[in-house]
Amino acid sequence: MIPRRKTSSRFLLFTLTLLLLINLSAFVASTELEDDDGEIDELLAIDEEEEEDGSADQHQHVEQQKEAEVLTKAQRIVLELNTDSSSRAISENEFVLILGYAPWDTRSAELMPQFAEAANKLKELGSPIVMAKLDAERYPKAASALQIRGFPTLLLFVNGTSQPYTGGFTGEDIVIWARKKTGDPVIRVNSVAEAEKFLETHHIYVIGLFDKFEGSDYEEFVKAAISDNGIQFGEVGDHGVAKVLYPDIKSTSKFVGLVKSEPERYTIFEDAFEMDKILEFLAYNKFPLVTRLTDLNSVSVYSSPIKLQVMVFGGADDFKRLIEPLQQVARKFKSKIMFIYVDIEDENLAKPFLTLFGLEDSDHALVTAFDNKISTKFLLEAEPTSGNIEVLLGYPYSNFSLSECRIFLSFMK
Repeated sequence: MIPRRKTSSRFLLFTLTLLLLINLSAFVASTELEDDDGEIDELLAIDEEEEEDGSADQHQHVEQQKEAEVLTKAQRIVLELNTDSSSRAISENEFVLILGYAPWDTRSAELMPQFAEAANKLKELGSPIVMAKLDAERYPKAASALQIRGFPTLLLFVNGTSQPYTGGFTGEDIVIWARKKTGDPVIRVNSVAEAEKFLETHHIYVIGLFDKFEGSDYEEFVKAAISDNGIQFGEVGDHGVAKVLYPDIKSTSKFVGLVKSEPERYTIFEDAFEMDKILEFLAYNKFPLVTRLTDLNSVSVYSSPIKLQVMVFGGADDFKRLIEPLQQVARKFKSKIMFIYVDIEDENLAKPFLTLFGLEDSDHALVTAFDNKISTKFLLEAEPTSGNIEVLLGYPYSNFSLSECRIFLSFMK
């Protein structure tokens, strides 16, 4: 009996040991497999990053190629002026738009491709405007005679008389302004095909529907088109054509509306048909819910009649994260408070404002608010959520007691 017990015990011990070894082997294999999976994931992530970087580099290369093509094409269109030819070009042509620049100036370099794009487009449209550029550093006498004192400077000469440029600084802005000042303030759209072509060219525009292109209301509309410096006006006489340009249109007789390529795309003009009222409507409604500040639009932004402004500073990732909550808040204050996003890495645009708060070296997202009517500024010290931004602004009314700033309390009453 005793020997049998020993045999059973040994057999049991052997079985347990074997099971432990099997489990240990499975654990080691599983660990190695997990390690292998981790290494594979890391390699895949590296490949994805390289693909993204490659895609970004390819996109940048394509953009540079397009810009080079635009500049090359424009070389055959844009006159290169010097001391002798500048006065002759102005005297021999009814309309001459001149860009005075300096080769070392950064803003001149940024404007040059936009000017070239405008030159190409105006040529396609059959515009009589002669586009020209002058190296003001190389030809200082010619620059002085034309009264070019800073860089870059744009001047339009009409029958030899100069007028300062007051438009925007994208290629489209230059085209719109130049056409307005040389006899084409409003584009008449006669058919659905023309409307579709109009949509391909213009991202922001004013559309007017009139039974007849005459009368005081129509005249005020045209006067507004001439006075405005940056938005293309279009006119239609057919409701079906108007609907292509403004799908939300309800009126069938007289109508004016603003169209943008941003959220809150359609805005109806509902005031009296007077030039000043139309221009005021555009000034308060032409910007998107959140405007991204750039060198090209900075003049337009700074000159906005909306003096209550929220400025958000952050990087590209911050912008992606904050754009929706900012739009949610901006929608509640439309045409009353301007929301502006500034790239915190752009020293020229961001640093002057951040210095006011002693935060010029900050690298994280910041929300600030300004009342430019009384020169006051505020900083949101909490997380930039839509709720916290609303509290900063003293909105809704129930939050007034929570907001130490309440900067817009007087306007909200």
